[in-house]
Amino acid sequence: MTVKTTMLKALALAGAGALALGASAQERLILPGGNWAGMVEETQGGHLFGNPEAETKLIEFMSYTCSHCAQFTRSGEGAIKLAYVPTGRVNFEVRHLIRDQVDLSIALLTHCGDADKFGANHEAFMYRFDEWMEKAGKTTQAQRSRWQFGSLPARLQAVASDLDFYDIMETRGYSRVEADRCLSDEAKARAMADQSAADVQKYGLTGTPSFVLDGELLEGTHSWPALEARLKDVF
Repeated sequence: MTVKTTMLKALALAGAGALALGASAQERLILPGGNWAGMVEETQGGHLFGNPEAETKLIEFMSYTCSHCAQFTRSGEGAIKLAYVPTGRVNFEVRHLIRDQVDLSIALLTHCGDADKFGANHEAFMYRFDEWMEKAGKTTQAQRSRWQFGSLPARLQAVASDLDFYDIMETRGYSRVEADRCLSDEAKARAMADQSAADVQKYGLTGTPSFVLDGELLEGTHSWPALEARLKDVF
């Protein structure tokens, strides 16, 4: 999916405008037995899984309204977290490209709670992608108008209501009040949109999912088989 033509719209929707490692951490960087699989932290652009000081850094740029991104979540993300992240030699960061109100709504909801909640929140939406995307395709003009007008929280709450996002959040243990609190975080919404635009500019992103390995955009790599081949070249 292309991103350049939708980024300004996304910005408008959002209102836009190293510490040294201790000895034990150093040992885990070296020893294959060190398991970093359970470590996750929020970053400026998304969430990072694994050792923050890993020698190899892999970034996925994804959109929640991208079917290929949903497919990658189901096929590739688990493989990366199981085969590469636990060693401490590779970290994996998921960053958002915000295209529209639906993207922004889900991105804010996946950020609800502590950083260690993100992975399962993210998967909850991606594994039910076909379900809520079908609902999106059947929305009326009146529904879509509610997504375009009014305050930002009101627009995003309308999206969440029309596409049953509250039901998904309930399966994750969040009440509607808690979900609405996350959807009302306008400062985070602006920061997400700003970072999204900055990433597109910095890396020359033209589609999702896209991958950056150690600062270099992997051209023509938009699926797990293609990415896996590139990773095998490195490891």
